[in-house]
Amino acid sequence: MFLTIVAHNERFRMVKRRFQHSMKTIHNCFHEVLGGMMEFAREVVGPTSFDGTPNTSERFRRLKEIFPGAIGALDGTLIHAVVPSDQQARYRGRGRGECYQNVLEICDFNMIFTFVWAGWEGIAHDSRVLREVVFNPTSGFPFPPSNKYYLCDAAYTCTLGFMTPYRSTRYWLADFRRRRALTKEEMFNHAHAQLRNVIERAYGVLKARFPILKQMVPYPFQVQKDVVIACFAIHNFIRKCNIQDQLFMEYDENTMFAAAEEQQEGSNEIEVDEMQWSSQDNEYMTNLRDQIANQLSSNASN
Repeated sequence: MFLTIVAHNERFRMVKRRFQHSMKTIHNCFHEVLGGMMEFAREVVGPTSFDGTPNTSERFRRLKEIFPGAIGALDGTLIHAVVPSDQQARYRGRGRGECYQNVLEICDFNMIFTFVWAGWEGIAHDSRVLREVVFNPTSGFPFPPSNKYYLCDAAYTCTLGFMTPYRSTRYWLADFRRRRALTKEEMFNHAHAQLRNVIERAYGVLKARFPILKQMVPYPFQVQKDVVIACFAIHNFIRKCNIQDQLFMEYDENTMFAAAEEQQEGSNEIEVDEMQWSSQDNEYMTNLRDQIANQLSSNASN
């Protein structure tokens, strides 16, 4: 019954007809399973290693040689939300008519989510969400070791633990379809986008499997947050069990997934919040980015 609700977005009345149980039974079962899923999520959503998940493809090995310190990709995504009318202004983010919650996630290079933080208003910028979560001692944010980092898009600050692309330079994979990378900054951005694209493909699998994330049911908002986390937990379970899943197979192959959606969700990237990141940390990661870009340029000219 729970999977019928979250994976097929069926309302309680439809579930009642299908399983021939009372509305009260459906309601009780749903919330009982949802509570269990929160416990389950603590087991299956979390970092297992800072070395990343093995991937044997030649393309992955080449990209990992360019970014040897990368342990995953970090990004935010918008999940449809139903909120009271007096709160809707805060959840109508990024010029959209619908309401959304902003969810921060990290995934490894095998499309397994290692951190999820749900419930932020749709109007909240990605960099603000990250800053608040990182400096929240109760969030359990898995800050990477000093020699490791997450790949992030240009909405975030290039600082210790977080490597972003060059701004004001082509970045999204669709931008390189007709014209190859020319400058060292473009070469870096193209390689960065190819490896970071894993989180866009993971989103594709998640939202294709759980249509409730695109059209949320008007549960209390805390329940909506829990439903989102439960979907991430089921996603991870399927991937970790190496189940031959059609969606994962499709999005494993489709490296150009959601180029248009990437640009739409990242269109406000100029609003980066630089506060609370030290200048030394910023300088360290900026210098490391320049080193990688220079090496790419040097390899291309040889």
